Amino acid sequence: MNADEIYSIGTQGMPWAESEKQQWLAAQTIKRSYQEQVCSKVLALKSQFEVEQYGALSYDEQRYPLYLVKTTIDTNKPTVLVTGGVHGYETSGVQGAIRFLETTAKEYSQHFNFVVAPCISPWGYETINRWNPKTVDPNRSFYEGSPAEESAAIMNIIDKLQSDLGFEFIAHIDLHETTDSDNSEFRPALAARDGIVNDNWNIPDGFYLVGDSENPQDAFQLNIINTVQKVTHIAPADDDGKLIGVEFSQFGVINYPCDKLGLCAGLTRAQYKTTTEVYPDSPLSDDENCILAQVAAIRGGLDYLIKA
Repeated sequence: MNADEIYSIGTQGMPWAESEKQQWLAAQTIKRSYQEQVCSKVLALKSQFEVEQYGALSYDEQRYPLYLVKTTIDTNKPTVLVTGGVHGYETSGVQGAIRFLETTAKEYSQHFNFVVAPCISPWGYETINRWNPKTVDPNRSFYEGSPAEESAAIMNIIDKLQSDLGFEFIAHIDLHETTDSDNSEFRPALAARDGIVNDNWNIPDGFYLVGDSENPQDAFQLNIINTVQKVTHIAPADDDGKLIGVEFSQFGVINYPCDKLGLCAGLTRAQYKTTTEVYPDSPLSDDENCILAQVAAIRGGLDYLIKA
C-alpha cells in the first residue's frame, strides 16, 4: 500500500469508532500456533530454568498463557531482562529470546541472573499483528493504567519480582523487527485508526538499534553493533541520512525517548537498555540469520557488561 492509498476500513480523515475497530478485528485470522511454536519450547526449558506463568490474556486464557523464564536469582549478581514478542508479528524477537535460553544463557549465568519474557503478545504472534485485538499497540502502552493487558501483565510481574527479591535490573534488551509490512499494512492502519495522513518511511535494509535518548549508553550500543555485524549486515542510512525518519546517534543506532513514548525498553530503570531491530525481508537474510542476529545482540550487550 502506498502512502496516498486509502485504507480499507474507515473514512479518510476520521478516527475509528468502535464499529471500525470491530471490523478490523473481524478481519484478523489465526496464521500460526503459539502453543506449538512458543509454549512447547518454553515449557521444555523447565529442566534448565524456572518457568513461571505470570498470567493469561483474557481473549482466550487457555490459548494464551504468559510465561517468564528465569535463572534462580542470586542478588550478588546483576540481573538482565530480555523481552520478545511485544509486537507479536516480529518473529525473530520471540524465537531469538527462546534460542538465547536454549543455547547461550547457561554460559553467561555465571555472571548474570536472567529474566526472559519470550512472547509478551501471543495473540499478536498467532495473527501476525502489531496491535492487540483492541487495536492498541502494546509497545506504546508501558505506563501506569496501560490500555494493553499484554503490557500491564509484564509490568506487574516485573514490579513484583523486583519488590519480592529486592533487586533492580542492570540491563534490558528488547528484541524487535522492522518489516516491509510496516509500510504495507501497519502504518496505513495506524493512520486510518487515528484519522491522520499516512507517511511511510524507507524500511532499513539491515540490523539497527534503538537506544534511550535520555540515557543512550553509546559504548554499550556500539559493542552490540560490532557483535551483530559478524552475523548479519547493519542498516545504512537512507538518502536523508536517517533511519525510519530519525537522525543517527552513531552507525546503526538511533535514539527514542523510551519513557515518554511508553516503549517496552522503558519498562525498568535499567542503566543499560536497547531495542534491537532485525530486517527479515532483506534478500541478504533469512529466518535463521535473524534469530542468530538477536542472540548475537544479547551476547554483545552481555560481553560489554562483563568488561564494564
